[in-house]
Amino acid sequence: MANNFARMLSSKRNVRILSLIGAGSLTAGFLLNRERVTAGAQSRRVYPASAEYPDLRKHNNCMASHLTPAIYAKLVDKTTPNGYSLDQAIQTGVDNPGHPFIKTVGMVAGDEESYEVFADLLDPVIKERHNGYDPQIMTHPTDLDSSKLTSGNFDERYVLSSRVRTGRSIRGLSLPPACTRAERREVERVVVDALAGLKGDLAGTYYSLTHMTDQEQQQLIDDHFLFDKPVSPLLTCSGMARDWPDARGIWHNNTKTFLIWINEEDHTRVISMEKGGNMKRVFDRFCTGLKEVERLIQEKGWEFMWNERLGYILTCPSNLGTGLRAGVHVNLPKLSKDPRFAKILDNLRLQKRGTGGVDTAAVGSTFDISNLDRLGQSEVQLVQTVVDGVNYLIDCEKKLEKGQDIKIPPPFKK
Repeated sequence: MANNFARMLSSKRNVRILSLIGAGSLTAGFLLNRERVTAGAQSRRVYPASAEYPDLRKHNNCMASHLTPAIYAKLVDKTTPNGYSLDQAIQTGVDNPGHPFIKTVGMVAGDEESYEVFADLLDPVIKERHNGYDPQIMTHPTDLDSSKLTSGNFDERYVLSSRVRTGRSIRGLSLPPACTRAERREVERVVVDALAGLKGDLAGTYYSLTHMTDQEQQQLIDDHFLFDKPVSPLLTCSGMARDWPDARGIWHNNTKTFLIWINEEDHTRVISMEKGGNMKRVFDRFCTGLKEVERLIQEKGWEFMWNERLGYILTCPSNLGTGLRAGVHVNLPKLSKDPRFAKILDNLRLQKRGTGGVDTAAVGSTFDISNLDRLGQSEVQLVQTVVDGVNYLIDCEKKLEKGQDIKIPPPFKK
């Protein structure tokens, strides 16, 4: 035990964490051990698991599809080393039976260890959400070489804006649904310190939601950058809006094309965006900026959560792997009214949302179109899927404008 504890103290990152949680606690030892973990102490239970099993008869989310009474009984008394429980993980799916536009996951992780401790439920959920990806036998590729992207310029008569985003989590700190105030503040400190090292076109400024002026707040609202306190029940029921706006903020470069949100749904959300259809330039900036942010984080003695089976670890299982969503706002007045539109999107592995986000319907004929998959394919592959798919949608729109017929493409194959 003494030798293990000495190894835990071997990095600056671990010393900082121990200062937060107390060097003498067994919790610290669990937290800093990055090998495969076992569950923490059994929680005290007054009633049997059968009496606690949630009523999921009217639910339509991935968690509800896979949480059987047997799995619930097996996992309900387990917690991660940080004390995160199964009931906390599934609460958002219990409180939100369904969603009007998409089939949601219905559960979140409270820390990196959640994906090990609750694997009996999370693995089948991941397999359903990620198009058959099996985290027990498959490995996830990562590729941030933007030079491999082809045909990344859209017809701007149809595409109004382009964006690529992902998330990154700081290893050793609990995720937003379960973090303490001190952990959340430590995420902010670590990330803001690192971002101060960005240079050139990536150099920018951090705006704390707690300290920003009314003028700064209004400008960020006008620029459509500001994220406000979560109001979606998918987020609030997960517990990630606690203590709002403590230790939340937005950083952006001086040209407002590279942004990082801190402590919203994930520790960080990294976003490259601009008006128009130049997805190639957006993806170039995304890859360059993301790699530079990771380098600066590592220089401070920290690292991102990652493993070869699940890729980058984030709060929602839907964002495992790349965490990447490449999207465009595209106007498709004729195609959107065609009864084949939904099937075309499905076969192209694309999803549509309203331009206001996941909880909004489309306004008119303008949609936010993005990749459906996150895990099992690299960043380059997923952005290429969006480029090829959106070009196909635009081609369909042009044909319908001319009175020509369109075809449903064959199902997408990895």
